Amino acid sequence: MTPPVTAWLREQSRPVRRLLNAGIAAGAAQAVLICLGAWLVAHVLAEAIFAGRRLADLWPAIAALPLLAATRFALVLWQRRATFEAGARVGTSVRLSLEERMRLLGPRWAARQSSGDIVTRFVDGVETLIPYYAGYLPQVAFAALVPAVILLAVLSADPWSALVLLVTAPLIPLFMVLVGRAAEQASQRRWSRLRRMGARFMDALSGLTTLRLCRATEREQALLAATGEAYRQETMAVLRIAFLSALVLEFFATISIAVLAVLIGFRLMWGTLAFEPGLFVLLLAPELFLPLRALGTQRHRRLEAAAAAEDLIALLATPVEAAAATIAAAGSPPPPFAATQIGIAFEQIGFGYTPDRVVLHDLDLGLDAGTELTLVGASGSGKSTLFNLLMGFAVPQRGRILVNGEDLTALDIASWRRHIAWLSQRAHVFHGTLRENLLIAAPGADDARLERAVQAAALVPVIARLPRGLDTPLGEHGQGLSGGERQRLALARAWLRDAPLLLLDEPTQHLDGATAAVIDTALAKLVAGRTVIRIAHRLDSIAAEARVAVMSEGRIVEVGRAGELRATHGAFARLLAADRAA
Repeated sequence: MTPPVTAWLREQSRPVRRLLNAGIAAGAAQAVLICLGAWLVAHVLAEAIFAGRRLADLWPAIAALPLLAATRFALVLWQRRATFEAGARVGTSVRLSLEERMRLLGPRWAARQSSGDIVTRFVDGVETLIPYYAGYLPQVAFAALVPAVILLAVLSADPWSALVLLVTAPLIPLFMVLVGRAAEQASQRRWSRLRRMGARFMDALSGLTTLRLCRATEREQALLAATGEAYRQETMAVLRIAFLSALVLEFFATISIAVLAVLIGFRLMWGTLAFEPGLFVLLLAPELFLPLRALGTQRHRRLEAAAAAEDLIALLATPVEAAAATIAAAGSPPPPFAATQIGIAFEQIGFGYTPDRVVLHDLDLGLDAGTELTLVGASGSGKSTLFNLLMGFAVPQRGRILVNGEDLTALDIASWRRHIAWLSQRAHVFHGTLRENLLIAAPGADDARLERAVQAAALVPVIARLPRGLDTPLGEHGQGLSGGERQRLALARAWLRDAPLLLLDEPTQHLDGATAAVIDTALAKLVAGRTVIRIAHRLDSIAAEARVAVMSEGRIVEVGRAGELRATHGAFARLLAADRAA
């Protein structure tokens, strides 16, 4: 395990240190009770066999044994509950940290990632940490505390037996160190294979329609089967090492106990050791090796946690490019942004995703509050990048964006985003009811406000045909709704949000003419009095009086009314001709 991983895993345990200490204390108390129980058993048998005492005279000691067993059982429950709670809390904390990092990284970063890989890290990666804190970490403490308590007890009864145990016990951790490197490499290979398998499976699942249409399902099935078989082999390699190490640990423990038993037997025959301390030591010897053997079997949890932690650390360390990074780094956030009208100005904006892929070049553009602007341009001209900058998912590398005269990077990004409603070409529908999908935009909206939004978005006929109305469960990605109905749902969200700035990424692009007309009618009501920036792909549908900005290679090359631009035979006219010819 590399030092950064060790330090990170140790850092995650700090908030749950009290729970871990409680579990470790319970384990130490169990060791004391084990010693006491062994002494009682040895004492009762020695008194009954060699001293000739009746069992009736020994009943207090005999009665104490069930009480000790019950107390040990209660301590075991307490220990496991405390350590499991510690592991669960660490898992929750890490998952929340990952969610926060994903929120700051934003959708632009997420779009470049494999969804399967992210899911594997979030689910399997975090779940792998829980047994580390609930099982392995406490066991490390038990492997030190329990043998120490037992050795002290044995030392008080028979120093020679304590010396034998002290010499033979280190053989187990020594072997664990020797096999550790091979086990660690096997665990890392298994984790990497799991990530690749998860990514491939999710990609195949999301593209199942394409695979079937292209008759490539059998090929993809064979690739998934091969990936699964490789993962099985990696898992079996890890299990082989785990079983082999467990077998060797059991062998060393058995040999050590056997050596001790032979020595005690000879000393009993020679009369140099009494029966009671001899039996006491023999009863405690297996208990001394038990936590060391358990540490060996728990060690694979540490290796799996270390392999997963490396990826989690890398994800948490991914640099944040959004404007939120500036705000998160500040000692105190700027005052919340509040406005009922939004005016926007782009001043000398330069931006590139990589040094070799510069998208925007010294872009200047202004938009007064309460007005509309339509962005047009060829694919890759920078239209969507402008939206990303405006929503705070990226920051300009040169120039600045002014909102009502204030630099966007100086605003509280959460407050700013509450002033934005965004409609994309394909509305996303989450797993849940129609009502829950609508209330994402305004969780506190009452029924009256919800009803107004539904009517304004022409969603009433859709709700009427659903079996449970607003409370009808929707499948993931909106199964059960047509494309036009999903867009109406998104439009209703925009009505509920009631934001002064609307960003429309051609929400009718993939709809038929009749459905697009319904959406456009509802949009016409929504945009009234608001600041609107629209990306348009169907240039014929742009009204003659609409204000248009034409983008080309990251620059604004034309601005004016659509009707006037058509007549000038410039960039807009060329785009329109190409659109008609397509």
